[in-house]
Amino acid sequence: MSQETTPPQLPPTSAIENITNVAFENWFEYPVRAQPHHTDYAGIVWHGTYLTWMEEARVECLRSIGIEFADLVALGCDLPVVELSIRYHRSVQLGMPLIVKKRMNEVTGVRMNWDYTIVSADNQDLYITAQVTLVALDREKGKIMRQLPPTFQDALAKISGSRKIG
Repeated sequence: MSQETTPPQLPPTSAIENITNVAFENWFEYPVRAQPHHTDYAGIVWHGTYLTWMEEARVECLRSIGIEFADLVALGCDLPVVELSIRYHRSVQLGMPLIVKKRMNEVTGVRMNWDYTIVSADNQDLYITAQVTLVALDREKGKIMRQLPPTFQDALAKISGSRKIG
């Protein structure tokens, strides 16, 4: 008895292509530099390093609007990544200064969608574009929250600009 199965396919990347050529408005900027521990033996930044830089930028962006991640944890709220789409445009070399740019794309209920780009320090070269979706999770129950804590929602409105919150 044989069953035909469809081979697994990668998710579409069209979702991140649309942020590649947009004007950078309302972006939070977080400078980084490719250090030796970020690279392989050829001096090229390891692909997972970009995720670390994006996480650091997210935490600092929230801090810039008055949200300390430790305070969210104390409230019983966590923000796990539930979806990630990343496009690698070119390699980053050891020693290169970069800017991780991020902005809130949309908040729907307890889902937060963020856009990211990683560019050269002079904004001339594009290395990474990405989209990340987070959800608010009740740490005690291990379940998705019904709504964001009010102070968190108010703070997110500061960085959303005209993007959708709610």
